[in-house]
Amino acid sequence: MRNDAQDTIAAAATPPGSGGIAVVRISGPKTPQIARHILQKLPKPRFATLGDFHGADGERIDTGIALYFPAPHSFTGEHVLELHGHGGPVPVANLVETAITLGARRAEPGEFTKRAFLNDKLDLVQAEAVADLVGSGSRQAARAALRSLSGEFSTAIAALQERLTRLRMHVEAAIDFPEEEIDFLADAGLRREIEECAEAFATLTRKAQVGRVLRDGYRMVIAGRPNAGKSSLLNRLSGEDTAIVTEIAGTTRDILRERIDIDGLSVELVDTAGLRENPDRIEAEGIRRARDAIRSADAVLWIEDAAGQGDTQGDYAGQDFPQDIPRIVVRNKIDLSGDAPGRAEASTPTINLSAKTGAGLEALRVAIRDLAGYQDLGEGAFTARRRHLEALERSKTHFEVGALALEQNKAGELLAEELRLAQQALGEITGTFTSDDLLGRIFAEFCIGK
Repeated sequence: MRNDAQDTIAAAATPPGSGGIAVVRISGPKTPQIARHILQKLPKPRFATLGDFHGADGERIDTGIALYFPAPHSFTGEHVLELHGHGGPVPVANLVETAITLGARRAEPGEFTKRAFLNDKLDLVQAEAVADLVGSGSRQAARAALRSLSGEFSTAIAALQERLTRLRMHVEAAIDFPEEEIDFLADAGLRREIEECAEAFATLTRKAQVGRVLRDGYRMVIAGRPNAGKSSLLNRLSGEDTAIVTEIAGTTRDILRERIDIDGLSVELVDTAGLRENPDRIEAEGIRRARDAIRSADAVLWIEDAAGQGDTQGDYAGQDFPQDIPRIVVRNKIDLSGDAPGRAEASTPTINLSAKTGAGLEALRVAIRDLAGYQDLGEGAFTARRRHLEALERSKTHFEVGALALEQNKAGELLAEELRLAQQALGEITGTFTSDDLLGRIFAEFCIGK
């Protein structure tokens, strides 16, 4: 991704295709002169101005609303012009090409938001929340992304940074003044600060884990032996007749996907071919795809026939997929077996249900939510990404290593260094310490025009 702040960039800020209105966004130092040409005047700042839009040759190409935001009071911190015209591929293309002819260049994915970050309009968490809000898969995810965009996650990171700063000050004061009679490193106040930092790490990590699930959703593969009721369960959970259901074993040959919402948790269900020995060629390909889907899943719903009527060769423990993938065992067809619906006593989470009648389905929803580690945090939720969790975990590890060094060896110097590294890891989350390579990867995931 380019990083030339002297360029003026232009792009459509609305999706391609036909619609009532489309928005073209222009940002950079040449924006005022481009505005004067297209609108034949510079609009009054922050006022909606109705007018004609003109091409590079002066010909009228559209009519609409113009909004002008002079620097630094704009989304990007630069001069910004938004042209709200008629929603069609040709008017939009005409406006973008006009801006390019007049000195702008076509924006790269996420470049508007990247400029907002580089110009201190947003920190990195808030910038990522822009994309999270656009791509949110549930109302709870959208609200959580909006709270991240408003700075709630960043505020929590800043509060933890402040705790670590106070702890570093305490430790480094003890290192700088070793002749003091009071042993600062054995001080009860220092121990209390360490305990409070540990609690703050635990709280923030728990919220970030929920935020990661809110943002990314949870991918569960429905697997099991043929005729165990996998497709019936997919249809029951989704409320749609997505999968073909017959009494013939091996009906499902390909991968089927449905997305459901469980108390705000977006779950992608993946129905797969039944796993068995000696399948025909087509079914064998379905089984291969099923195993690939299992290996990339967040969790597995392993379906068993409680009535013992299906192909019961083996069980989930004998399958060649990673055993560290979390799973829920679903004992289906209890309408035939007579088992009571709900959670069963077992070392692995096990639910008795009937995909035919729906008995036990709510217990399965609760089990999925619990397995995902999801809880509705209400107004305290914010979105988080995998990189946030990784940086937070590194920071927590540095803190714990330093605290252990102090406890076991009275090594204040080691604690001070580990605290510095912990703060550096936290800084990667908000962007106070971030490589250009990381920025390029983050903003490349955005839409063009964002």
